[in-house]
Amino acid sequence: MQWFTPFTISESPFPISHQSKILSLGSCFAQTIGQKMLTHKFDCLVNPFGTIFHPMILGDLLDHTMFQDNLEENGLIERDGIYFYLGTHSDLNGNSPEELKKNYAFHLAETRKYLENGTHLILTLGTSWVYEKEEFGRVANCHKLPKKLFKKKLVPLEEMVSYLSHVFGNISRAYPNLKIILTVSPVRHIKDGIPENQLSKSILRVLCHELENKLSNTIYFPAYEILIDELRDYRFYREDLIHPSVEAENYIWEKWKNSNFTEETKHKADQIHKINQELDHRPLNPKSEGHRKFLQSLLSKLERLNTEFDFSKEIESTSIQLSNF
Repeated sequence: MQWFTPFTISESPFPISHQSKILSLGSCFAQTIGQKMLTHKFDCLVNPFGTIFHPMILGDLLDHTMFQDNLEENGLIERDGIYFYLGTHSDLNGNSPEELKKNYAFHLAETRKYLENGTHLILTLGTSWVYEKEEFGRVANCHKLPKKLFKKKLVPLEEMVSYLSHVFGNISRAYPNLKIILTVSPVRHIKDGIPENQLSKSILRVLCHELENKLSNTIYFPAYEILIDELRDYRFYREDLIHPSVEAENYIWEKWKNSNFTEETKHKADQIHKINQELDHRPLNPKSEGHRKFLQSLLSKLERLNTEFDFSKEIESTSIQLSNF
């Protein structure tokens, strides 16, 4: 009996290798994929502005990054002595307005480097619903301010297509080597309501389709469809029944790897995965002769791979463990 419905994902026309320079922005899936890329030793900058859910907020941040715009003063808020910005997630904050501005400017500059020198931009879209504040406009995060200060809006498809086409067009003219990979987050926003979430995700999926058709440097990866249609069972969710389980994340990662990586890159990623598993190994007896031999073998593998990938921290940690024998 077949318990799920697999489907074929075409090989990407813009393959990723360990020579690629990748910027991953957006919803939780951007964080998940980006973190896995980092774990497998890819050069990847992951959500420098924190988790961002709405496509037009991503467009705003990309636009601000290109032109290195200053933080808007009317977007500054303070809560419990910490300063936040309405245009970013609460992960970006400061102990004073000056520190927040400095942190924001730093992340803008860092992100611009990944646009200027990058090969791939991964954008994960989370929701079509956006919150707007009268004095500021659309916000990335409400930062626990009272709901009455914001207006909730479902942004029409045409508005998002027009705006993102403009932003992506600017990006492609400024950085012609950069390829864009769009995904829709499989995380359900059930606080909006189940029908409202489905409506939102439907709009996002059509948005990706429109942008992929309009722009030659843009493709779509079906992370949403893998979880919702292929796996399609609550056993592939975490306890909150909203976020994908670790098993589901790993399954999607394998699909991502097979679709986006060259054969050589897949082989190297598998090698690194095996090394990471050995690094995570917890011995029954850390002082045993068997564990000492295991560490010596691991150190040899790390030193061999270190000629191509940066395993300096892992080598240092393993060497320290060996010195304790």
